[in-house]
Amino acid sequence: MIKRLRYFFLLAIAIIVVVSISFGLMGKLSAQQPSISHPLSALTEAEITTAVSVVKREKTLSEMAVFPLIALQEPDKEEVLNFTPGKVFKRQAFLVIYERSQNKTFEGVVDLTSKTLNSWKEIASVQPALVSSEYELATQVVKDDLRWQAAMRRRGINDFERVKISWWTPGILSEQEEKTGYRLCRGLFYYKGERWNYYGSPIEGVIATVNLNSGKIASLIDTQKVPFSQDNWNYDVKSLSKLIPPLKSLKILQPNGKSFQLNDNQISWQGWNFRYLMHPRSGLILYQVTHKYSGNVRPVLYRASLSEMVIPYGDPQPTWSFRNAFDVGEYNLGLLANKMELGKEIPENGLLLDAIFADEQGEPYKIPGVIGIYERDNGMLWKHYEYNTQRNDVHRNQELVMTMTVAIDNYDYTLNWIFRQDGTLEVQNELTGIVLAQGTAAEKQSSESSYGQLIAKNIIGVNHQHFFNYRLDFDVDGKANSVMEMNVNALPMDDKNPLGNAMVMIEKPLAKETVAVRDLDMKHSREWMIVSADKKNTLGAAPGYMLMPEGNSTFFPVEGSKIRERAEFATHHVWVTKYKPSELYAGGDYPNQTQAGEGLPKYIADDESLLGEDIVLWYTMGVTHIPRSEDWPVMPVHRVGFKLIPRGFFSRNPAVNLPE
Repeated sequence: MIKRLRYFFLLAIAIIVVVSISFGLMGKLSAQQPSISHPLSALTEAEITTAVSVVKREKTLSEMAVFPLIALQEPDKEEVLNFTPGKVFKRQAFLVIYERSQNKTFEGVVDLTSKTLNSWKEIASVQPALVSSEYELATQVVKDDLRWQAAMRRRGINDFERVKISWWTPGILSEQEEKTGYRLCRGLFYYKGERWNYYGSPIEGVIATVNLNSGKIASLIDTQKVPFSQDNWNYDVKSLSKLIPPLKSLKILQPNGKSFQLNDNQISWQGWNFRYLMHPRSGLILYQVTHKYSGNVRPVLYRASLSEMVIPYGDPQPTWSFRNAFDVGEYNLGLLANKMELGKEIPENGLLLDAIFADEQGEPYKIPGVIGIYERDNGMLWKHYEYNTQRNDVHRNQELVMTMTVAIDNYDYTLNWIFRQDGTLEVQNELTGIVLAQGTAAEKQSSESSYGQLIAKNIIGVNHQHFFNYRLDFDVDGKANSVMEMNVNALPMDDKNPLGNAMVMIEKPLAKETVAVRDLDMKHSREWMIVSADKKNTLGAAPGYMLMPEGNSTFFPVEGSKIRERAEFATHHVWVTKYKPSELYAGGDYPNQTQAGEGLPKYIADDESLLGEDIVLWYTMGVTHIPRSEDWPVMPVHRVGFKLIPRGFFSRNPAVNLPE
């Protein structure tokens, strides 16, 4: 009897221990899983795995099939706007599948709850973004080619392992390349030698084009023999003989902690509230941006993202004229985001966040510290000094910055979303990295290098431009919005304006999509405003948010040029469209080897009304880069951006009642 009791006692203890361990383990596992509390929560690793397994179960894929893109299928806008915590919502994944053996592209949508394939279709005659295995394939194809080996030997290079290849999408295609429809990439060559900064030694005059479907060289250009730079252009501390004395330490401290709150992918700070996602193509996207003031929560933007980029180079030689990169759609900019460090890309008071992506095989992986968020001081917010009383009122400008950095071959970009206490949302892009160098025999600037500038011995920096297009889905005080163009005019001298100093601001509604294709005009200080179509402020005017441009440029490729036809979005600064959920990319869904007129030109072809509608404003900003010696061997940061500023949205300066 005692033995039996002892047996049951020990058994009960064992059961309790096992159950306790199980519950503890379950708790650990559940704690490790990201919460899916909202329709716009990021895809989890488990959801990516589910999506890929459903596609493989339902469709017979070859061994050469790859997944260039796996992302959250954005839920219906109405569903998101009407969502309340605890409410059931759809979870879907969007996948792009490329079959290289068939040269076919497919799109699929997977229901992650029911684990079913909701949609599957072939997208004819398109090429998705390049994937890393194709770089490896193309490299092997080229280095095994006898013609390429001969071209290297002509330049005194016998050790082919010392040659680094940078792979680009083909850019501008020849007529023959367009007819075949094959998937292509083009290789640029650099002599690496013993140095890590091989961009300083371009092997000029040789370009290889690889047919990725056949795994063979499609064409090889081997023109003039040009000496490549033998200088060491490494720029780390170890490679520099003389260093500038360091400044004294500058510390940024927040002894009372951070002022922003983070819950899942939702952030709130100083009246602002928004969600964010890291998208494999567009990078950092903001959703449901609202502002709370005097107890009222008011929508400003539903979705804001970088839509596309294009970088046209200005040298007509056949080894250069094809170079017109669409960095977002041709390379999946979001996947090129890199890990940041506190005290480097962002200050030490910041917070680094992770992101989940999928590789080309559909395997999920995490990039740690790929998103940065921090608060910073940026000078004065407002001030007035009263001479009579010697009263001095001043408030510092504290900002919240959300940022990501990407390395796209030689160039580096930082994309910043900046929230201010006066209700302003600013976009600021930072350009840095290494100028795309051209080899030359020249050691002095001459007319022979008129398409660029000699920035070092044997190195030309080719003239080029960087254009960024942002898609801004405004919901100012609701979805019913209109767009106004504001022009300032000087009035002629007459009886009413005897001194000729009068000026007026004229507001004009842009009623249709084709009318709303606009450009900057410094003569009239032109700006644009998105206003509520059904609400008024206390002064009887429509509340709005104004697009305030900063530095910009015109697109220099001339009428009739192929890059102008492919990148038509860059030929105008402002486009406005009626909201359609499928219209996300200014250069079209598949800019790699695309035809002319994709993206925004097609979106406005139906010329829909923009009065009192759910509208999207697309803003294009550009930088014209004429390189200089100070840009070499690595560029100082150049900044370009724009602001979204409240205009009649608040009844007064919303930063007046900030405590000192």
